[in-house]
Amino acid sequence: MLTLGLLLVAIPVALGVYAYGLYPACLWLLARARRKPASNPGISEWPCITISLPAYNEVSSIGATLESLLALDYPPERRQILVISDASSDGTDDVVRRFADRGVELVRLPQRTGKTGAENAAVAHYRGEIIVNTDATIRIPPASLKPLIAVFADPTIGLSSGRDVSVGDRQAEGNRGESGYVGYEMWVRALETRVGSIVGASGCLYAIRRQLLDARFPEGLSRDFGSALLTREGGLRAVSVDDAVCLVPRTRSLQTEFRRKVRTMARGLGTLFYKRHLLNPFRHGLFAWMLLSHKLVRWLVFPALPLAAVGVALLGLQVGHPLLGLLPTAACLVTAALAFRLPADRHLPPVIALPGFLTLSSLAAILAWLRVLRGQQNPIWEPTRRPAVSA
Repeated sequence: MLTLGLLLVAIPVALGVYAYGLYPACLWLLARARRKPASNPGISEWPCITISLPAYNEVSSIGATLESLLALDYPPERRQILVISDASSDGTDDVVRRFADRGVELVRLPQRTGKTGAENAAVAHYRGEIIVNTDATIRIPPASLKPLIAVFADPTIGLSSGRDVSVGDRQAEGNRGESGYVGYEMWVRALETRVGSIVGASGCLYAIRRQLLDARFPEGLSRDFGSALLTREGGLRAVSVDDAVCLVPRTRSLQTEFRRKVRTMARGLGTLFYKRHLLNPFRHGLFAWMLLSHKLVRWLVFPALPLAAVGVALLGLQVGHPLLGLLPTAACLVTAALAFRLPADRHLPPVIALPGFLTLSSLAAILAWLRVLRGQQNPIWEPTRRPAVSA
């Protein structure tokens, strides 16, 4: 029983240490061993781009978002702004139409298809050679767009991803774990860029060459993750651009973050299965290892945590104190329940916020895995409602 208990505890610990510690350490060593990439030759003429903005019932934020897009530092004559309304019913379309005389275009879908389905439908309306994908609830500082596009002067690059910066009032939000995780993720992507290619793009801001788009991409899957995989299949690299900053408001509560994690992880797992041939190291070498480490192993950490709980309980039985083995699990569940039920505007102390965030992340991962294993897909999109932010 002692050996079994130790083994059950060791499995999630080993997965976590590798995914969140050893993998970035290996990337750092590989990056140091490689020559720094040569600077881009520069843009002689800015390419024509399409800024694609899918939206569903964003009447409260779409106006400010469009104002921020129109303020971006990029030649207006070489920029198309296209809003894809996923059958919005709250007046979003009317707000968008008021921007028509400033060059903003609207494509309205007659019925909801989900975010990926809306993006598939919009492909026929794109005029740019580079497609910039963004979100209705984030803000892009005016100087961020040109760095995102400038990297395409390198013909080996097929996708560029922005650097998410989590913003918000820490004292008024329950979800304080999101901010640190976003910063960590951007650091890992920067290392992957130096080594070769990132394995997933930021859904809030990324750009891709038009010829790499797949207008028939399955609607229940994640296009931002899938776009990095399509780029690899096209023989090109996907990179993260530090200067292409994207301001992402933190969700106000763990309830919202929990629902988002279930949805995004389930879609991500489905996307990875759809493109599972890229995990073959004999065909895809270093990229396959990075994809396995960054995505699959990381997604295995949280659903493996219940194994540790069982292992701790067994160890408690072995030493004759079964309740001691159950206390850590009970404490995590209690703090998660408290964090989940508290109002969104309540400040959570770290003693509740951290274990609550970890426990709810584990539960979200388990639900996501169950959805995928059952073949349950939910393409219909319910956007994450985030507080307003100014660029």
